[in-house]
Amino acid sequence: MREPVELRRKRILAVVHARGAVKVSSLATELDVSAVTLRRDVEELARAGMLRRGHGVVGPVGEAGPTASVPPARSGEAAGEEAAIALVVPERHSYLYETLHGARTTLEAAGARIALHIAPQAAGAERPQVERALAAGVRGLLIAPRWRSAAGEEADYGWLAEVGVPTVLMERRPRPGSALHAVDAVCSDHWYGIHLAVDHLVSLGHRRLVLAARNDSPTARSLRAAFADIAAARPEVEDWSVVLSSPNAGPGEPGSREEVPDLAALLRERGATGAVLHGDEDALMLVQRLAESGIRVPRDCSVVAYDDVVAALGSTALTAVAPPRAEIGRAAAELLLHRLAHPAGASGPVRRTELLPRLEVRGSTAELLTPIN
Repeated sequence: MREPVELRRKRILAVVHARGAVKVSSLATELDVSAVTLRRDVEELARAGMLRRGHGVVGPVGEAGPTASVPPARSGEAAGEEAAIALVVPERHSYLYETLHGARTTLEAAGARIALHIAPQAAGAERPQVERALAAGVRGLLIAPRWRSAAGEEADYGWLAEVGVPTVLMERRPRPGSALHAVDAVCSDHWYGIHLAVDHLVSLGHRRLVLAARNDSPTARSLRAAFADIAAARPEVEDWSVVLSSPNAGPGEPGSREEVPDLAALLRERGATGAVLHGDEDALMLVQRLAESGIRVPRDCSVVAYDDVVAALGSTALTAVAPPRAEIGRAAAELLLHRLAHPAGASGPVRRTELLPRLEVRGSTAELLTPIN
């Protein structure tokens, strides 16, 4: 079936606005249309003032001379082929893979080439992947470092701030005042996510709360700090504690040791009737252990999971805080495309974008009837 003219021209505009100056011959090949058809479309779009034409080149409207020439290919870039955008994410990280998917769909819709790099679980694994991508001539970088510890995070700040191509951090919030403070970043507002969880439990009458969380990621560190801040500030909360969620949830910091408590025993000891569990898999397993210990969810204890990747799949579907994972990727990709489509210094100030999580209420939370005995 022949592609509608309007759709084809929208695709042309998407590529041009994402990349800036593009060779007409390369554009025809990439969009799989004849050179004659593409030139006709370009003429009509230029006549309508929607793009600029040059000698064998097209570019977006409003840029000073973007169609005069196309920059020469860098190392690793084939002649006439647009340089790729590098996506760097950790291996075996289902949460960030949803972010990756959001970024990929946005980049593909804009006609951008993608070079995916998976960083192993070893400390410092992102730097070799980024260096490999830069050597191949990528023109932009979207990255979500694992950063198992704050020390490992700090060690990456210097080199990552100097990669030399437009860069956007995904689901990562660098330390204020660090070398990465002035690098574009798009992330979830995890403080707000914990606020949603605590506020929900308090509204149901729960006054003694526990956070069982990981300690080996930037998200985990944010959740722990937020829970302590929010629980301490809420006058309704009579008692609260933060504990490690499972043996494989840390340690994060070098030399740190944190015991994994028997959560059922801890809930009984502290009289806690509300728990926030990070992440989903640990939450589902802990709910099973509570049931085996005679603590029924939600009758005896209400549980809120944090991540909402698989929280709804348990025998008791878990109420969960759902960070906007795919939307983070999409927003990060859109920001990077904006940087690439404008000349240096004309794309506006550095941006730190936060998207708010939402609360999905399911069967694991209920109004408090009687405390645990």
